[in-house]
Amino acid sequence: MSGRYLETYFTPAVLAAQSRYFGRSQAIPPQPESDPLTTEEMDFVRQQDSFYMATISENGWPYVQHRGGSPGFLRVLSPTQLAFADYKGNRQMLSTGNLAANDRVALFLMDYPRRERLKILGHAHVEDARLHPELATQVSEPEVRGIVERIYRINIVSFDWNCPKYITPRYTAAELESAIIPLKMRIAELESQLKFSETNPSASSRNAASQGT
Repeated sequence: MSGRYLETYFTPAVLAAQSRYFGRSQAIPPQPESDPLTTEEMDFVRQQDSFYMATISENGWPYVQHRGGSPGFLRVLSPTQLAFADYKGNRQMLSTGNLAANDRVALFLMDYPRRERLKILGHAHVEDARLHPELATQVSEPEVRGIVERIYRINIVSFDWNCPKYITPRYTAAELESAIIPLKMRIAELESQLKFSETNPSASSRNAASQGT
């Protein structure tokens, strides 16, 4: 667990709640300004095909948005910076507007099959893709590059891994298909053997007799 993450969230009110319910609060020693991702976190980010992003509106309300794409669409530019492309959508501009007033952002990345979740805190900046064509190319796939409107760049403050308790495993259609391929092959093999037995009863009888001896 990253100490900077806890230091950020252990506000006086949180510490008071800890003391009230558990008799004491957790002391966090001074931490660095930021915690860069390690190889483990960077590999995890590159494998994900979705994440949840929270921003804060000007009237103080949190806003959580789902983002999805092909695995690795959330690009790791460095151990301290992430980026992803923002495409044409419903034109509400909620996250973009929120970040213009408050650049704080929280990401929640889930790996349901492995029951793992990674939380990332950072400061996000939204760039106009027209002014940063090279970066737009770096964070998008060729087939959708023409509809990139904005680029989100996130400077990482800290991160934390959650325990797997209560995470229900869920699988994508592709993951399920991969898992059942051996079963389909075995079923096809048995069906072929059965069909052969039905069309060649004498051969099946001889084979059964030889196996009995």
